[in-house]
Amino acid sequence: MYLKSIEIHGFKSFANKIVFQFHNGITGIVGPNGSGKTNLLEAIGFLSGARSHRARGDRELISFQRDQGTITAQVNSRDRTFLIEAQLARGRRRKLLVNHVKLKTAAELTGIVQTVLFCPEDLALIKSGAAERRAFLDHAICQLRPRYGEALAQYHKLLDHKTRILRDWEKNPSLLEVLEDFNEAMARAGALLIHYRAHFVGKLAPRAAQIQRDFSGDREELTLSYQTVGTVRNPLGPTVSIYEDLRAHQDSHRRAELEARSCLSGPHKDDLAAWIDGQP
Repeated sequence: MYLKSIEIHGFKSFANKIVFQFHNGITGIVGPNGSGKTNLLEAIGFLSGARSHRARGDRELISFQRDQGTITAQVNSRDRTFLIEAQLARGRRRKLLVNHVKLKTAAELTGIVQTVLFCPEDLALIKSGAAERRAFLDHAICQLRPRYGEALAQYHKLLDHKTRILRDWEKNPSLLEVLEDFNEAMARAGALLIHYRAHFVGKLAPRAAQIQRDFSGDREELTLSYQTVGTVRNPLGPTVSIYEDLRAHQDSHRRAELEARSCLSGPHKDDLAAWIDGQP
């Protein structure tokens, strides 16, 4: 896969249209501070999953002087050329198109543009909390597996609904009638998330360990471990078994969730743990 060209208009510092052409090889981007080098990389990265590593929402991606922004790119991938377009607008939902066909979800971009981004903010993978590490896993796996992106979107919607139920059930006890339905759906979606995350970390860990050994001159051993719900006996196992383990965890934590008024059970609390020579 390689990026042939990208046209940016109304995105971040590129208020006016600008076009970049690339060749199939290594490209270095050089320019003075504030000229938009990082914004260019951010635009390219956006095409791989419709999310930014720096912005919290689409509105932050649009130039101050504009009401809308577009990113259009030609990409050679899977032995063919794709035309990808992202249309952003204030007060309106984004549009994603591939070869002029509107996509229903960002997950449909999977496998067309695949990017690996490393930037100073990535130190947060170690310094910050588990949410940063989950976001790293989610962004990477969404580029590789369409089913993961769909399950992730569904799980977040279910989590929002269940959180409202747990928050308001004392004022409206009838909400508890649908709590079991949400638990069931969350366990099914959550089993997929755990399955894919565990397999991804399983492939990442030995590669990361070798890189750390090279960097440290064989003085340090890096260990990565995927940590999920305690009742999940084998995260690498079939999703049916993970689903059953999640349901057991939900049942055992039902009273605690009602008292805490928050969702205590599920992969939204997972973590990617890292150790150097056995020390966290």
